[in-house]
Amino acid sequence: MPLRSGIYIVPTHRWYIERTVWLIAGFVLLASTALAALHRPVWIVLVIATGLASVNVSLTGFCIVGNVLRLLGFTPMLGAQSKTHGLYLMQTDRWYLERRIYLVVGINLAVASVLSLVHSPWWLLFTGFVGVAMVWFAATGFCIMANGLYWLGAEPRLAPEVNASIGCPINGAHAPTSQSA
Repeated sequence: MPLRSGIYIVPTHRWYIERTVWLIAGFVLLASTALAALHRPVWIVLVIATGLASVNVSLTGFCIVGNVLRLLGFTPMLGAQSKTHGLYLMQTDRWYLERRIYLVVGINLAVASVLSLVHSPWWLLFTGFVGVAMVWFAATGFCIMANGLYWLGAEPRLAPEVNASIGCPINGAHAPTSQSA
């Protein structure tokens, strides 16, 4: 994978399934982290469930929340062509950047949640940070981890299209640039 420079920002021109899932998951993380910190530590189970669901999405492509959103009329940008009665499945044909994000976030959330129970409640700061980052990602299209993976060479599927004839992004979006190391 060639190293890159530039900033990677996902499209924010509409609320598609994946973007809305990030927003919902961010609010679930913030609420359950706050409840675990301020009320009862058992609320961290929601963070663990969110992390495991994220790992499941990255490995199988199946997302419960994505399917509910599909029933509500949302459309996917990373959805696979499903022959199973219109179910939403995220593409799993290769390990593109957005799929890696689901895996890394899920593992980090599960580990930090367990550590908050068995080691120190200060680990809840990390799960809260991830919740804030997911809401920020959904709202602005910018994610620290997505950019780190992008700079390391992971190929995004949600990259803005670039008009090849003039080398400019379509619709004024900031297109990622590629440079070999």
